Amino acid sequence: MRRAPQPAGASIRRSSLREVVAAGAERLDAAGVAFGQGTTDATQEAMWLAAHALSRPWDALVAALDEPVSAADARKIDVLVDRRITTRKPAAYLLNEAWLGPYRFYVDERVIVPRSFIAELLCYTGDRPAFAQNLGGAQKLGESGSVPGVTVLDLCTGSGCLAIMAAMRWPAAEVDAVDLSGAALAVAERNVADYQLGERVRLLQSDLFAALEGRTYDLILSNPPYVKAASMKRLPEEFRKEPKLALASGADGLDHTRAILARARHHLKPKGRLVVEIGHNRKTLERAYPKLPFKWPRVSAGAGHVFTLDREELP
Repeated sequence: MRRAPQPAGASIRRSSLREVVAAGAERLDAAGVAFGQGTTDATQEAMWLAAHALSRPWDALVAALDEPVSAADARKIDVLVDRRITTRKPAAYLLNEAWLGPYRFYVDERVIVPRSFIAELLCYTGDRPAFAQNLGGAQKLGESGSVPGVTVLDLCTGSGCLAIMAAMRWPAAEVDAVDLSGAALAVAERNVADYQLGERVRLLQSDLFAALEGRTYDLILSNPPYVKAASMKRLPEEFRKEPKLALASGADGLDHTRAILARARHHLKPKGRLVVEIGHNRKTLERAYPKLPFKWPRVSAGAGHVFTLDREELP
């Protein structure tokens, strides 16, 4: 049985920011809110709300956890925690922001809250495999991305996050960002403008490849809808506030992936590569396409959430 949330600012008699954040996390857990839309647990969620309430970058907030916090600042945090509990809106919608690695994006209810293992691959640095190396194909991209004429497609772009990250990752690449939803593209347009990438990231409204006849790319990225029908019925309230169009993909969650596999070869240049995120649908996909040599780059959740195929391997 859920406990009723305490009134915002109730019993704030704490000496440190750490204690205020811990109290917020306890309230989130007690209220049974769902995570997974930018954070994985109550502590991360409370930290995110606190960072926004106090207008502090994450690193600065962490560094200040043991510092005293004023009653006014504690109340700001508690008010946001209360809104998160009572509205059941994802924190990203309450704050109009989402983060993928170091990149911040504007979001609202017109788009799904950005979360993608492909973003992890785009951010690989240092001793972790670079994206171009990890993919093997799309050879013209190279490590620096300085070769002119390289083209990338972000299919089902939503807020435009992967298209923007690809453009940042490869400074010479031209990127097409495609979505069926005109409302989502309006959000993507704002993010593209925020990153001053209007000359290299082109936004197009299209039902997958429908409006892309004759266009080919060195790399196609896609984080399409992949939630199966049975799972759609069990989604927590927070996830049901996201656009259904961006989540549901038929009985087994692979309707969009099948459509992508059917047409991707026609839109890839020689030695180009397709990269698609499919959630937990690996076994279903491999049963449906037993002859395709899927490769599964390792991400934070392990191998099996993102597949790659070379153009020459596609049907």
